[in-house]
Amino acid sequence: MDKKARIAAISIFSNSLLTLLKLIVGLLSGSVSILSEAIHSAMDLLASVIAFIAVRISAKEPDIKHPYGHGKYENISGVLEGLLIFIAAIWIIYEAIHKLIKPEEISSFGLAMGVMLFSAVINFFVSRQLYKVAKETNSIALEADALHLKTDVYTSLGVSLGILLIWLTGITIFDPIFAIAVALLIIKEAYQLIQKAFNPLIDAGIDSMEYNKLNAFIKSELPPETCIINLRSRQNGSLYIIDFVLKVPPQMSVRDAHNICDKLELSLRKIYIEVDINIHVEPKNE
Repeated sequence: MDKKARIAAISIFSNSLLTLLKLIVGLLSGSVSILSEAIHSAMDLLASVIAFIAVRISAKEPDIKHPYGHGKYENISGVLEGLLIFIAAIWIIYEAIHKLIKPEEISSFGLAMGVMLFSAVINFFVSRQLYKVAKETNSIALEADALHLKTDVYTSLGVSLGILLIWLTGITIFDPIFAIAVALLIIKEAYQLIQKAFNPLIDAGIDSMEYNKLNAFIKSELPPETCIINLRSRQNGSLYIIDFVLKVPPQMSVRDAHNICDKLELSLRKIYIEVDINIHVEPKNE
């Protein structure tokens, strides 16, 4: 099992544990915000399973049917995870509105706050490791999973605050209000995630800031008498696909032009973990 699959498996375990704990405490305390967090964690668990499957498939070598590899399975995973978050948010809002109409008393304040703070701590450390591996491997599936857990940290702290306010004031309306706030944060997270994961599926180019950095880097590596045009780049999972036209002096030999291409490819492979580079050489106009 590679590094990406290992950290995805850890996420599955932590989400399973937290979902069970939140569900038990939510039922015991009667807190809709904790039950909403249990739903959120259950969705995170399903998302973690999807991410685990996606990183396992994306790790397969290119084949005849998939000459560019299987990286887009990670993007599909990201879109599915985002849709799951939307579903969770809608259910949370529905339950919270029901609690606003028919308020219910909350008990076991200490247990309720304890499980939410425990959840925040666990998710903080797991999400940090997920982000680390996602950055090292350029994995959108793991980044999506990390984003889920990072949001869980904030929402768990928010729910804890709501429970504390109910304990101090006796006003139960804080519980569904904080549950709705959790749902709104989740919706925002889902939108950003789907947008990021979906763009590579339609072969959208990399964002303008990254494109400008790539363009400047390639130009800094070029010999003075050469230039590039028609630079394009897109992502296939963690694989960057880059192609451009290299303009060289007409009198330059094929060997010299080939050496320049080799140097450019070597430089690009130092900044991209996985990259497919295609350089077309053309003579410069006199």
